[in-house]
Amino acid sequence: MDFIMIIKAIILGLVEGLTEFAPVSSTGHMIIVDDMWLHSKEFLSQSTANTFKVVIQLGSILAVVIVFKDRFIDMLGLGRFRSKGSTNNGSRLKLSQVIVGLIPAGVLGVLFEDYIDEHLFSTETVLIGLVIGAFFMIFADFFGGKKPKVDSVDQITYKQAFSIGLIQCFSLWPGFSRSGSTISGGVLLGLSHRAAADFTFIMAVPIMAGASFLSLLKNWQYFTVDALPFFIAGFISAFVFALISIRFFLKLINKIKLVPFAIYRIVLALVIFIIFF
Repeated sequence: MDFIMIIKAIILGLVEGLTEFAPVSSTGHMIIVDDMWLHSKEFLSQSTANTFKVVIQLGSILAVVIVFKDRFIDMLGLGRFRSKGSTNNGSRLKLSQVIVGLIPAGVLGVLFEDYIDEHLFSTETVLIGLVIGAFFMIFADFFGGKKPKVDSVDQITYKQAFSIGLIQCFSLWPGFSRSGSTISGGVLLGLSHRAAADFTFIMAVPIMAGASFLSLLKNWQYFTVDALPFFIAGFISAFVFALISIRFFLKLINKIKLVPFAIYRIVLALVIFIIFF
């Protein structure tokens, strides 16, 4: 494992960490940086490269756990933490509400996993997801979010949680973006941008962690001595940059909203289109 490969691992971790939870599609960015520039598949086997992407995703997930650790402790009943932003009557986000939000995409993901992997992971489909997802975000900013009824994630209802979960199903299309779909859906349902973002990030942890750990169990044999430094460098890079990205994003989202990210997605789609076609 040479120094150049470690640098490439750090770059890929950076891309994953900065884009996984922002509404810009980490899939689209990985296509540009990896498939069109770094070409990791040229120095790693297909299976090892896929396993690496799971490893760096775990780094991003760990960053979310750190940022929202008090909420997770509270939801799991492991402490007496009262969430910041709780309403006067002491209501707060419950684990059951997160589970309700996970059900729709979780069921569809299991039913159509093979079809999605076989037919939807292509440059063309990612371009479609980037553009349609961008217009959905613009639509959400235009028709929702003017006077949000829900300022804190602690005020979310079960109906809103399930409805956001239904909208999250759009993210099964590569390039649409999980956070782009769920934040937009939350805004359309009356949540503030920050409340929708908080729920999106919290809801992402169990579904992403579960899928990642299952994938790792299937591919544990690719954790060879030669590949381990590459995996570790990518994991640490993804964790550090995701931590920075999440904190920065949560401070700004109520101010800048979704349109700037939508415009960026359209520009990104044009870049991919020009390079590929």
